Amino acid sequence: MRYTEDWKDYELIDCSGGEKLERWGNQILVRPDPQVIWKSERKNKLWYQPGARYERSRSGGGQWNVYKKMPSVWQVKYKDLTFNIKTMGFKHTGLFPEQAVNWDLTREVIRNSGRKDVKVLNLFAYTGGATVACLKEGASVVHVDASKGMTLWAKENVEASGLSERPCRWIVDDCIKFVQREIRRENKYDIIILDPPSYGRGPKGEIWHLEDSLYDFVNLIKDVLSDNPLMVLLNSYTTGLSASVMKYILDDIIVKKKGGSVTADEIGLPVSENGGILPCGASAIWMK
Repeated sequence: MRYTEDWKDYELIDCSGGEKLERWGNQILVRPDPQVIWKSERKNKLWYQPGARYERSRSGGGQWNVYKKMPSVWQVKYKDLTFNIKTMGFKHTGLFPEQAVNWDLTREVIRNSGRKDVKVLNLFAYTGGATVACLKEGASVVHVDASKGMTLWAKENVEASGLSERPCRWIVDDCIKFVQREIRRENKYDIIILDPPSYGRGPKGEIWHLEDSLYDFVNLIKDVLSDNPLMVLLNSYTTGLSASVMKYILDDIIVKKKGGSVTADEIGLPVSENGGILPCGASAIWMK
């Protein structure tokens, strides 16, 4: 399993009984996590005095129960990157801290390429964690997400990291349709990052089911890879889409066209209380 131990402003303190006990800066949150099926003893006192807890409703959805005064927005840093955090719908905070291991890898690939004009396409880009990381390393980025609100949040993260002057195009659109247009325009990218949701809708109601759409979509993105590409990074939080399945897809499509090789593994977060690692999805990575 791949993970980073370099977080200072985020900590997975403990996890038990379907919930995670987390520290985001100086804010303590409890959030649900379906991976946490064990019921280990909750010895840490912070379980019983969080700033807020997200509780799911039996009828669907849920709500944040706030127990202490909290800021509406606060910031956390990962190394030299800064992100804006807030409690939002469906348990989220606007950042997936386990993705830091992929930010580090992408920055390393850009840095070691020796190029000054690396072009990155970040698809399903959310609040821009990968966008911020790539811009920090000197790449240019095209950031694509169907949500206008998430794209505005990503812009705020870029600004918070002092990167507003770096070259970034902001696209609010359905990712599949955008890639189809880029193929017609013959635009190419050296790095492509895909972080698709299990299920989602585009800005005009387009429906996305990951298992039904992923293979065809990867088949599309192979046509916007540059002649000398560096990396394709595919993330998944879908339980049924394992690292091995994603590796098979990249092997079958990208390796056949561009050569290179694919590695794949789970990604996770260290648990401070017991030294374990909580699985948080998987990544498959093609490199030349």
